[in-house]
Amino acid sequence: MTSQFFGLNIAASGLRAANAALNTTANNISNANTDGYSRQKVKQEASDALRVFATYGCAGAGVDTIAIERVRDSFYDAKYRNNEQLRGTATQKNYYNSLIEEYMDDDGTTGFSSLFSKMEASLESVMTAAGTTETKATFVSNMKALTEYFNNIYSSLQNEQADCNAEIKLCADRISSIAQEVASINKQINIIEMTGTTANELRDKRDTLIDELSKMISVETKETPVVDENNPSRVTGATRYQIWVAGGYELVDTYEYRKMICVSREDDGSTNQNDVSGLFDIKWGYGNYKDGDDISELSYFELDSKLIGGELQGLLAIRDGNNNQYFHGKGTDVYKSGDTYAVEVKVTAEYLKDMTKCSIPEDGSIHIGAKDYRYDSFDFDGDSTYTFYIDKNTLTSIPDNNANVSIGYGNDYQGIPYYMSQMNEWIRQFSDAVNQIMVNGYTSDSLEGVNLLTGSMDMNSAAQYSYAQLTTLSENKGYYKLRGGNFTVNEVLQDNSDRLSTKADITEGESEFVNLTKLKTMFDTQKIFRGATSGEFLTKVLADVALNRSNSKTLEDTYNSLEKTITNQRLSDSGVDEDEEAANLVKYQNAYTLSSKMIQTLTEIYDRLILETGV
Repeated sequence: MTSQFFGLNIAASGLRAANAALNTTANNISNANTDGYSRQKVKQEASDALRVFATYGCAGAGVDTIAIERVRDSFYDAKYRNNEQLRGTATQKNYYNSLIEEYMDDDGTTGFSSLFSKMEASLESVMTAAGTTETKATFVSNMKALTEYFNNIYSSLQNEQADCNAEIKLCADRISSIAQEVASINKQINIIEMTGTTANELRDKRDTLIDELSKMISVETKETPVVDENNPSRVTGATRYQIWVAGGYELVDTYEYRKMICVSREDDGSTNQNDVSGLFDIKWGYGNYKDGDDISELSYFELDSKLIGGELQGLLAIRDGNNNQYFHGKGTDVYKSGDTYAVEVKVTAEYLKDMTKCSIPEDGSIHIGAKDYRYDSFDFDGDSTYTFYIDKNTLTSIPDNNANVSIGYGNDYQGIPYYMSQMNEWIRQFSDAVNQIMVNGYTSDSLEGVNLLTGSMDMNSAAQYSYAQLTTLSENKGYYKLRGGNFTVNEVLQDNSDRLSTKADITEGESEFVNLTKLKTMFDTQKIFRGATSGEFLTKVLADVALNRSNSKTLEDTYNSLEKTITNQRLSDSGVDEDEEAANLVKYQNAYTLSSKMIQTLTEIYDRLILETGV
């Protein structure tokens, strides 16, 4: 038989349960506008009934408040994070593509098409007055303005690449910071939950960090209970929480975490002729790594992985995107060359056989077999064989023979390196076609013609490449040394525009301009770039920019829309609905009131039983 006071215990359990529910409702209402907060609810179940050895069998024992739990669906978390990493990639691509489009867009005054048209118009003026110094000076000046356009575009793209590179470091540092924070939170969660309670707020904080992480890089998480090997049936309350990023790199394992460490490439470690100095490679290290520690202990993070995802994937695509056109071939011979070694490499890709499309640096980093080396120069046979001369100061072992050889890596996106390469190809083709006409002509005073276009030997000096250095002395490299950054007009013509070759033959009269007619015909008809004439450069390149910009904007808009939809789905499940909480408040208030009334009723019964019942 149960005690006379058994009902008081039952009512008290109801009172405690209603009080816990009211407190939880109050907490929900207080955090209705808190970002990352998950609605909480009280988990209750009926207490174990007591066997009373009466005809009715067992007596109910009230209610047990088991836990206060978060209302959260891992399915929506996974959907949200998958969308975030795609949105992060598209957002970065769209932002930087819009800048590239802005740089190259023709405003009718300073754009390529406008400048090229002015240059052509000034050429026609010279053709109508071949002996006029003023018209020649105007033509040379307009050609100079065209070269400066490319100088400015080159500088703008390099600045954008530097900005992108800096943002990659910020992204990597934030990923490392989040990893450290999550590892610390994991420890706090286990300390609390090993006592039998649930660390709801800490779990919300951890999930918010993972949401932030998912925008920067692809994320996969896993949480598993920690089992006591000596007593597997015992619930320890501790869990093992793991995070993998970029398709398989373990970022966090409970209390341990890794770092993404950005290591600046050395000045002689460049992989592209047009790259700014100091581009970062990403290394993978342990959490105790500090700046200044030996980087040789760090493992390599594969920049060419398709699984990186997030903003980091988009930033790498813009910074390193070369449309998958990078140097790669097969080593055919390794031999002693002076006090170092030379490596011959056979290439098969057609773009590697054309030096106007070449973008490898004059000296830089080269990957042979499984090792990295530095080369200080290279030769090209004009067909399909390159010879690289390894820097003797960095030579630690003889390069493998018949090994795969590469410089940089292939990124199939059309990023900054791609546009620079396209620009350089036009400059080299255009300069070659113009100079061939000019050096084979004569001035109005019957002096031998000079090349019109050239390049500065150094960005910080006035020294220029001679025509011989660009052609006969270039060892099959042609105009390889010309690029957007050093493209300029021959200083001879800048100083004296009368050195402009107006005649095709020395016997022509002073007012004839057959050579300029050839030049005008070349401008109008010769296909020098992607099957187009000289003046159609912007049409071709801007088409690439516009397409990439359109695609990235469409994707960003799509993922933004999905983000709103998924966020609403998440909030419908884990968010705080104020109307629902108001209803719960009334419900739990009534429950509390009824339990209180039950205690009051039992108190009256006990008063009658104890004080008024006589013996």
